[in-house]
Amino acid sequence: MNVLLISTYEMGRQPFGLASPAAWLRQAGADVETLDLSQQPLDKRAVARADIVGFYLPMHTATRIATRAIERVRGLNPGAHLCCYGLYAPMNAGFLRGLGVKTILGGEFEQPMVRMLQRLSTGASTADADQPEPLVSLAIQKFIVPDREGLPHLEKYASLTMPDGTSRTVGYTEASRGCKHRCRHCPIVPVYSAHFRIVQPDIVLEDISRQVRAGAQHITFGDPDFFNGIRHAASLVIALHEMFPSLTYDVTIKVEHLLEHSRYMGLLKETGCAFVTTAVESLDDRVLQFFDKGHTRDDFIRVLSAARKVDLVLVPTFVAFHPWITLDGYQDLLETIAVLGLVENVAPVQLAIRLLIPAGSYLLDLPEVSEIIGPFDETALSYAWAHPDPRVDALQRDVESLVESASRSGADRRTIFEMVWRRVQPDLGDPGRELPAVPPGRPRSTIPYLEEPWYC
Repeated sequence: MNVLLISTYEMGRQPFGLASPAAWLRQAGADVETLDLSQQPLDKRAVARADIVGFYLPMHTATRIATRAIERVRGLNPGAHLCCYGLYAPMNAGFLRGLGVKTILGGEFEQPMVRMLQRLSTGASTADADQPEPLVSLAIQKFIVPDREGLPHLEKYASLTMPDGTSRTVGYTEASRGCKHRCRHCPIVPVYSAHFRIVQPDIVLEDISRQVRAGAQHITFGDPDFFNGIRHAASLVIALHEMFPSLTYDVTIKVEHLLEHSRYMGLLKETGCAFVTTAVESLDDRVLQFFDKGHTRDDFIRVLSAARKVDLVLVPTFVAFHPWITLDGYQDLLETIAVLGLVENVAPVQLAIRLLIPAGSYLLDLPEVSEIIGPFDETALSYAWAHPDPRVDALQRDVESLVESASRSGADRRTIFEMVWRRVQPDLGDPGRELPAVPPGRPRSTIPYLEEPWYC
């Protein structure tokens, strides 16, 4: 059978979510083509010859873009069997079925995709709601090496800018999926429900080796939390550094895990970790409890101090706007970022991100949330909410617009940060208040950063 796998957006990365299932389906005998719409136009001929078209939905933005692509594909090939797979597929199952999607697969989707291929190869057909494959599979899989044949070259994707101004070609892989934790705002939780699955080390290392041969100088590990399996993670980076001493990498790790496993920070630095992304989300302990993040404001400050002792760069991410933020609270966020010497560490978009409440979110279990949300918006694929103080919503819109415009014009992070600071002061009645100076010992240095810092 002819299978077309489509990715719409994956934050400037070459899609692992195409390469991995492509390997499985090709091994099962399918003729597989891949298409990354972030880099390539929709290939009408590839759509026309496909028996199965699979859309990879790893995130909210990708899903919204895919809804338009699904309509185009149905128009070009009404007889194709449409499949959606990835984190956001089961969360939006009802909506996707309404668009004509027949098979929806979440969690560990590779084996179920092979079963779908085998089923359809025999001519078997089922009603939409009766697909025999599980909507969410948490089965332990023996992975095979992703097949990146046909994908755009790594140089087409986001690169890593180093402090000296040089650029590195970036590859992408996953060493694990899911997460052991239940942060309420996280889209992983409704699908994996505190489970995580590792990708076998030999598969990860071979995938990276092939990308290095293709020109990768830096690897982004896409694991939701690289320290969910600490022994797995540690052995991987040791082996990776032995294989490729000049290769750098970045990982994402919870504040809670960085605190618990602080002794491994030195290992990360020694093995080439350029930076660690950590989801701080808020500096308000009450909000951190709502999110069930497992850390406090002081915990983050301790982790930052420990990281600096071994010269490990932390890149905090935030949900800057949520129903509990106040104008004073937003200023405190900015002020703390400045006082801690983190202006260059924080991607400007992080100053504008508004809480997203998708279908299935565990936030919906909180009375504090159920009281303020509106109906589910199928266009936005999220529940609508308005801040009780209209000035906060107006500030969020202004900051989002300001950050987007300034980023497009090439402004650096500190310049954008200062622009955001000046925007919030009139709302607080002190338009002349100056941004706190960088404290002694915190040089205004640049840090490594990826060119595509969007996290939604």
